[in-house]
Amino acid sequence: MEAILDKKNLNDWIAALDGWDAYAPALEDGVWSYRPASANAALAHPNTVQPPKGFAFPQREIFFRFEQIKGEAPRLTPVQPEPGRRVVFGVRPCDGRAVPRMDRVFADHVDDGYYRARRKDLAYVGLACHKPQSRHCFCKSVGGSPVSTEGLDVLLTDLGERYFALAVTDVGKALMQAGGALFAKAGASERKAVEQAHAAAVAQPQRGVADAAAAPAALKAGFDSPLWEELAQGCIGCGICTFLCPTCHCFDINDEVTGAAPLKGQRVRTWDTCQFPDFTMHSSGHNPRDTLGSRLRQRVSHKFRYFHENFGMLQCTGCGRCVSQCPVGIDIVQVVNRVAGSI
Repeated sequence: MEAILDKKNLNDWIAALDGWDAYAPALEDGVWSYRPASANAALAHPNTVQPPKGFAFPQREIFFRFEQIKGEAPRLTPVQPEPGRRVVFGVRPCDGRAVPRMDRVFADHVDDGYYRARRKDLAYVGLACHKPQSRHCFCKSVGGSPVSTEGLDVLLTDLGERYFALAVTDVGKALMQAGGALFAKAGASERKAVEQAHAAAVAQPQRGVADAAAAPAALKAGFDSPLWEELAQGCIGCGICTFLCPTCHCFDINDEVTGAAPLKGQRVRTWDTCQFPDFTMHSSGHNPRDTLGSRLRQRVSHKFRYFHENFGMLQCTGCGRCVSQCPVGIDIVQVVNRVAGSI
């Protein structure tokens, strides 16, 4: 399904999505992030600082609450994700490509009921990029595109005063149909305009990984390279690179005690990161990744080697957040290129 939507009708479309909670990028305190869509939502944003992965995989979620009364069996009260359909507007193609990668981890590789419950009622309306969103973008070099539809339900392309809307999935088609007369039929001139816009976007120069196809084998061969320690010297272990990554999915599970008499608490899942020193700490005190270099190697290898070995695709989508937001300037593109180039 293809159609034309006047930009002035965007908010009317959002309002017409009965039964859906809509979210869109908003600028707050100088930071672009996803917020409940307001009556004056507009898709005129660079990529958000934090990706939309939290809609399906929240940073913190409670699995169940427990209570232990002396002399009685423990009482467990499951906590399920709140029901409700959500649609996220303005998702850039690099973040769209992260969706099937997260699905492979939580819905295909294993069956994570909490992820699945959120994901089944979640839709993504993407916005094609006319140009790189920052100087750190490198989606093309890892198999992506500034106009990719992967992982999206609808892709919008900016044509000036209008959007060219393409329904990618049945869910996307239903979202567009809910807009009814707000959408106009796309003609030959609009199709030509979107083809030209997409071609111009793809032609925009980007930096990138020199040979992504060869990266898995090159990183395997360079596992013991001294470059890992050299390239990681400035790392402060803050975890920004992973917490802002659209595909990082490591988590920790803890029991939080909230009362002592009777014993009460809750089991909670929170995001974790391989960049924290205690991520691989054994109860014996041994840490198999006790150096900065070994932790950098893990993150980079997961993106460009291990995920490829397990699922046949690179995990990195080239959004560039781990580069642009790193406080000490560690650049995953430079790391891959240097280690691969040294083999």
